[in-house]
Amino acid sequence: MAKCGFCGNELMPGTGLIFVYKTGKITHFCSRKCEKHTLFLKRKPQNMKWVTSAGKDKSKK
Repeated sequence: MAKCGFCGNELMPGTGLIFVYKTGKITHFCSRKCEKHTLFLKRKPQNMKWVTSAGKDKSKK
């Protein structure tokens, strides 16, 4: 199963969005919210409070 490129949620087969860059890199997104924050707003998952797993540094508590 694929994981969201922004928040790290597991995607069930047949759900979510797939973005293919010109270079051939493929990124999966679970929602439009994750896609917008990544591609258009250029935000990092570490700075988002609602992101629970991906991109967070687990050593800092």
